Amino acid sequence: MTLFSFGKEKRSRDNNRKFIFVVGGVMSGVGKGIATSSVGTLLEAKGLRVTAIKIDPYINVDAGTMNPTEHGEVFVLDDGDETDQDMGNYERFLNTTLTRINYMTTGRVYQEVIRRERNLEYGGKNVEVVPDIPLEVLRRIKIAADNANADVTLIEIGGTIGEYQNILFLEAARMLKQEYPDDVAFVMVSYLPMPRNIGEIKTKPTQYAARSLNSAGIQADIILARSEVPIDEKRRAKLALFCNVRPEHVISAPDVDSIYDIPLNYERDGLGDALVTILDLPNNRADFGKWKTFVEKSKTATKPLKIAVVGKYFDSGDFVLSDVYISVIEAIKFSSFEVGAKAELTWFNSKDFEKGTKDVSELENFDGVVVPGGFGSSGVEGIISAIRYTRENKIPYLGLCYGMQLATIEYARNVVGLAGAHTTEVNPDTPHPIIAVMDEQREKIAQKKLGGTMRLGKYPASLKKGTQAYAAYGKEEISERHRHRYEVNPAYIEKLEAAGYVFSGQSPDRKLMEIAELPKDAHPFFLGSQFHPELKARPLDPHPLFTAFIKAAVERKRK
Repeated sequence: MTLFSFGKEKRSRDNNRKFIFVVGGVMSGVGKGIATSSVGTLLEAKGLRVTAIKIDPYINVDAGTMNPTEHGEVFVLDDGDETDQDMGNYERFLNTTLTRINYMTTGRVYQEVIRRERNLEYGGKNVEVVPDIPLEVLRRIKIAADNANADVTLIEIGGTIGEYQNILFLEAARMLKQEYPDDVAFVMVSYLPMPRNIGEIKTKPTQYAARSLNSAGIQADIILARSEVPIDEKRRAKLALFCNVRPEHVISAPDVDSIYDIPLNYERDGLGDALVTILDLPNNRADFGKWKTFVEKSKTATKPLKIAVVGKYFDSGDFVLSDVYISVIEAIKFSSFEVGAKAELTWFNSKDFEKGTKDVSELENFDGVVVPGGFGSSGVEGIISAIRYTRENKIPYLGLCYGMQLATIEYARNVVGLAGAHTTEVNPDTPHPIIAVMDEQREKIAQKKLGGTMRLGKYPASLKKGTQAYAAYGKEEISERHRHRYEVNPAYIEKLEAAGYVFSGQSPDRKLMEIAELPKDAHPFFLGSQFHPELKARPLDPHPLFTAFIKAAVERKRK
């Protein structure tokens, strides 16, 4: 029985689609997303067309309703899909733009199967968890591969081998391997612990993970051995013997200073040659020219630059979860490397400013301040006090989404003189609703239609000449990604502008304010964007707003 077709005619060996499933062993958080991205970068360097898919084993239909302090950043695509942060890694490493077909969750798969069943698209047959759920997974994988015209499609299966949550996705992978045995490979990213009181790398947990994978009908072709240090030949041989892989297919993946070194490390360890051999692909010499140039910049950028990130989602128990702002962090790095600087980030929880356990005057010691996006009331007054300090003390400031909204509120309160000015998200009864819900969002909120209903994805904007935003982009028309419900209230725009506030970016119909800033003669760099520029920053293509901000921070340090 053919599970699904890749075209009207049988695929020839010269036009095969190839698939690599990436699974995790032993524990979560071992870096499957970075490993998947790095494999993609390596294969692209060999001249292959690559796309990537993330499978999240959650009932959530998308990542938009997941708590960021538990799940990490919500990464928004051009088409508005709210996805896992690993989709951002794929876009950054592959320097590509992905779509919603490249992301799936358990909830999304079940939702589509149930929709098709209700519409009689199964022709009256019994619809069962197996095989219909795995078949829907395979249908989506096929569409993603075809849309990208990919030689190789990478599929990262979230979770850890042995969990109930991802067993149906492993079943889909097994079914694909059964139908196309020469076109599917499996990479297991597994953690090898090195207990401090023992002092050596232990392979037994990975052996168990490999056997758990075998119990799902899958044999790993490659093991990426994640560990604190490189594995030695003795452990490589042991893994090969007990996990049933070739010794040269056990790839050492130790901790590194920069994740952008990983594709180069994989190439040195022969991962690219192993994969193209397994999948019978052309073994072209890898060309890492542009990637090596970027990595070299990251290593030679040694001028220290102190950047404060004032956010509200850092605390997760007793730990700091910087993954909430991973795209912001990477965007800062890319632009810093571009100008020869090495950004040193310090996290400030805005709740500490609000409670008084930290004083905003600490920001005087920094070359620039970033306020990333967020929702809700917690820590808001702490952020507003930090914004006021950066404005009055002329510290370069970049506000992203919520960071622009709160900067506008701060200006309305302390410059325009509108006491009690606020956002209706926090204070519905504010006498001056500077930030208010968008008209098309009001009904959705009233009906509790909240998932996937914000202003999402890419939208165009027009820039005013002579502004810092225009100087950064060098053009009048831009397109950026959004994720929000609230906007600058048009009723207050005239008052704000009369007091010196500049809306340098607006929607083409002039109804929505997309960028706000202060003139350069009033502040060296004070700019906020309603959109999220960090979502389009790439290692090989830093974002112009971040680069402009970093240049201003460098200038402050110089003076």
